[in-house]
This record gives sequence, C-alpha cells and structure tokens, in this order.
Amino acid sequence: MSDDLKTAALDYHANPKAGKISVEITKPTATARDLSLAYSPGVAEPVREIAADPENAYKYTAKGNLVAVISDGTAILGLGNLGPLASKPVMEGKGVLFKRFAGIDVFDIEVDAESPQAFIDTTKRIADTFGGINLEDIKAPECFEIERVLIEQCNIPVFHDDQHGTAIVTAAGMINALEIQGKKIEEAKIVCLGAGAAAIACMKLLISCGVNSENIYMLDRKGVIHSGRDDLNQYKAMFATETDKRTLADACDGADVFVGLSGPDLFPAEALKSMAPNPVVFACSNPDPEIAVELAHATRDDLIMATGRSDYPNQVNNVLGFPFIFRGALDVRSTVINEEMKVAAVHAIKDLAKEPVPQYVVDAYGGDALEYGKDYIIPKPLDERLLGLVSGAVAQAAVDSGVARFPYPAHYPLNSVDDIK
Repeated sequence: MSDDLKTAALDYHANPKAGKISVEITKPTATARDLSLAYSPGVAEPVREIAADPENAYKYTAKGNLVAVISDGTAILGLGNLGPLASKPVMEGKGVLFKRFAGIDVFDIEVDAESPQAFIDTTKRIADTFGGINLEDIKAPECFEIERVLIEQCNIPVFHDDQHGTAIVTAAGMINALEIQGKKIEEAKIVCLGAGAAAIACMKLLISCGVNSENIYMLDRKGVIHSGRDDLNQYKAMFATETDKRTLADACDGADVFVGLSGPDLFPAEALKSMAPNPVVFACSNPDPEIAVELAHATRDDLIMATGRSDYPNQVNNVLGFPFIFRGALDVRSTVINEEMKVAAVHAIKDLAKEPVPQYVVDAYGGDALEYGKDYIIPKPLDERLLGLVSGAVAQAAVDSGVARFPYPAHYPLNSVDDIK
C-alpha cells in the first residue's frame, strides 16, 4: 500500500468521528410520553409479549434485521493472527457493507477466546440477540468446528463468510468462465492452491454445482493432497485423490482451471504455460495475487483471469453475496443457510452477469462498456439488481427446502434498500 493510501485510510477511519458505524434511534423521543413508551413503564408490554412467545421478539425488537459480525481475530484479512481488538476495523467494515447493500443492521463483536470452545460458548450465549450470525476472520481448521457446532446449537442462520461467501462468488464466476471457454463443468480438471477455509469451501460448493470431485487436485504447503499422505486433517482428507501428482507443476499440466487461495507469486508462469487450452485462472490472494495479472496475460492470450482486486476485471468480491444472502434468510426467518440457499445464490449471481449492464454501473466503473465475456464474468458490487435477484433466490430456496419460518415475502422482489420492511 502506498504511503498516500495508508494516510488516507487512517484519516478515513479516524475522522470526523472515530470508526465507521453507529447506532440510530428509530422511534420518536421528543416528548415525555415518547420516553414513557420507549422505556418505563411502556417497555413492560413487549417484554410480557416476548416472555409469552419468543417469536414476538421479531415483532417488537430489532432482532429480525440485526446480524452479529463476530471474530476472534485469528485470521484477519491477509494479516494473520493479530488478536480480536485488531480485527475491529474489519468487523465494522463488514457492518458498513451489510447496511449499504442490504439495509441490515450489525453489531460487531470481537471475542477474546482462549479456545474454540470458549468462542462457541460466548457466541451461543448471545445468539438470541440476533437474527443471524456472520463469523469472520477465524483461522482454519478451528473455523470448521466452530461453525458446525453453532449451526447445531443456534436456531438462527450462522454463516462463515470467509468460507461460503468466497465459495459462492467463486462458483458463480467459475461456471460462467468455463462456459465462455467452451468447457463442461463436469469434465473440468481443477487445481486448487491452498487448503484453508476458503479453499475447502470453494471446492465443496463447486462439487455441489457439478464439478467431479475426482478432477480436483488440492495443494497445501507440502504439495498435492493425495491418498498416500498420513498428515491430513479430516477437512483436507476429503480432497485426497488417488494420483501420482505431487507438485504444483505436476497438477497444472493439462489442467483447465487454477484456483489460488494461498499467497502472492506462488503460481509460476511455467505452470500456467502447461495448462490446457483456454484456461481459467482465479488468483485470489489479496492484494497480491498468486500470479501478476500482467504476467498471466503475457504468458497466455487465451485465458480468463479473475482476482480479488478491484482494479482489474473479474473481481471475486464477497460483497456480491453475503449481504443479499442474509437479507433473503432474514426475510423468511430461515433457521439456517443451507446448501440449497448457497447454490441459489450462485445461480442468481452468475445469471445477472449475462444481463445488459445499466449505465449507472458502467459510469461507476469508469465508463468503459461492460458486457458478458472474458473480462466480465461476474457482476459489479454496485449493481443494485443484486439485492432483488440474490435475496429473492435465497429466500425462495429457504422456503422450498423447508428451513423458512415465514412465507416468501409479499414485498419481494426488492429494488432497493428502501423496499425493506
């Protein structure tokens, strides 16, 4: 990051008021009567109603539009384990995105937990406050068990965005990229460099979308994850294949797809050269991808490339998913965010990329034409149609799969956050 950008970022967070989010009052407080309704004695009436039926919390409190963004700070962005307090700017930032794109209120919560079980216990004890829980920046493999247990123990949606948000947007872009390159998803040979939370979730969701698990070669720091290794945890072991491939170079030879969820400059040009014709490269290490965009295009002129960066085409950006996924889940009071809802989000995002792009989106991204093709495989985050299409698809999938407690909302489809009720 340049010195100018560092200074601007610190100034942005500090001024004119510290932090990025605040709490607003939603009811009148101008008179003594207003205050008597807001607090004592009036507040006793909704208390009694909720005690009689806990579902009334959705009617009389902000629970139904409130998400907890919770972290232990063990995997902050690409910065590593810097502790819960250092994660607070990121959690506030997540709150900004929830509010800006889906009208969802957020409390950010940073937990100083000495163990995964302590984190689970803390989160479970406060879960009734919220309509949903977004887990964030928790290291693997602990994040898998934390999410699994909380899903079992909570009756509200629990979603680890580093896993599933990344997977949903990656899958949407990948399906389109393979289509443009003339490749069948069930036949595509995929190399995944990285075996952490995002990588495992991406591959699992791609399998749900049609990828053949036998065509996936996942690599960790020790090389290809194969069936002869005895050092694999249960999550990596799911991707152990019967193969004599051992190195990245071995895996990339003839591969159709490279997915990087690892670190900068780990994907050499020689490996890219050895891939099949019309390759797809998702180099998602951020801010520096596994291979520089310029080097990739200089090496192969037949590729489609995506990164995590906003200054190149095809940004794999979680904001295309999580605000709208939670919006749909909250609006039908889903008890979980299940695989059907994730797949529905994938297809809503991928399909939107094929639609004509509104002029306001084109203008927001520099005025250059945007059209479905090699440089436009996924929508832009500022496309307001995401709210209606993705949240609607997720809500419908929740209803259809039997995890919704409310019917499909009468006020759908949403056109803007002003339509949220």
